[in-house]
Amino acid sequence: MINYSHVCLDTFGYQLPPRIITSDDIEKRLSPVYERLRLPAGRLELMSGIRERRLWPDGTRPSEAATLAGKQVLTGGEIDPGQIECLIFTSVSRDMMEPATASFVHNNLGLPASCLIFDISNACLGFLDGMVMLANMIELGVVKNGMIVSGETAEELLESTLLNLLQDETLTRKSIKPAFASLTIGSGSIGLYMRRTKDNENKPRLIHGAWSANTTHSNLCHGNQKGTNTTLMDTNSEELLHRGVETAHMTWTNFSAKTGWQEPDINRFFCHQVGSAHAKLLFSKLGLPSEKNYETLDILGNVGSVSAPITMAMAMENGAFAMGQKGALLGIGSGINCLMLGVEW
Repeated sequence: MINYSHVCLDTFGYQLPPRIITSDDIEKRLSPVYERLRLPAGRLELMSGIRERRLWPDGTRPSEAATLAGKQVLTGGEIDPGQIECLIFTSVSRDMMEPATASFVHNNLGLPASCLIFDISNACLGFLDGMVMLANMIELGVVKNGMIVSGETAEELLESTLLNLLQDETLTRKSIKPAFASLTIGSGSIGLYMRRTKDNENKPRLIHGAWSANTTHSNLCHGNQKGTNTTLMDTNSEELLHRGVETAHMTWTNFSAKTGWQEPDINRFFCHQVGSAHAKLLFSKLGLPSEKNYETLDILGNVGSVSAPITMAMAMENGAFAMGQKGALLGIGSGINCLMLGVEW
């Protein structure tokens, strides 16, 4: 567990991609597969709870998506880009192996040469890990402020998965299951400007965090595991669901051990969103009331590292999380590892 005294979450900014693809649209593309396997229409939305997800225009790079969110942060917070001291890029998606995608975002935003930049990669947990890294630097006095950005681009994964399913005539009801999770993925971007707190602070503050690693289950979700040039994932969704919730339970036990951060003290939860079954099991196992869970799953799908923070940002924007309240961000990443952060406004 870690505690913070001087970390403010000053300004969120996010960008929703312009293209909307519904679960019904996906099933229409897969109609030959559905007919051959006798799968009922509506199965995808029924099982996932996802009505639609969003996609960027073809060719959009993760750095471009992250830049859009970063610009929203700078504009919304009236922040001088020349004063940014650190930039961390945290997406599952990235432009290329080298250089760091943060370098492209840094240039796009016009940040200063004195700004420390780097990438953090930890599956869907990346953004929350970035918050911890930046908070540590602020708390220690290494920097006074910084920005975290994430730009997830699901287009190639979704299209590759659809083409692969349509071309594979050996598919059965059982063998199609590992591809199901890839059909729940959506795109989006999020940015957050964090700084050292001021006297009489009136913005949300990061208070503490806890985490757990359960890496004996690192075989449950693999991307590009066969060494192909296309983006494909192989996911044991059912087992990943149970082991992820198991890891979240360990994390919640540590997190809620801090005085003032038990369930009755927390007004809202903002979780990494995989599917409706996942949310139901998660809150049941943790003994938490589901009405405290603010969700965007049905309209965004699983947006990787963007999911939990964009949900908090939208809750703040809609007045569902406001001054005088406490919130908890819960991220779960394949691997499996889990991180929970406490925010007080």
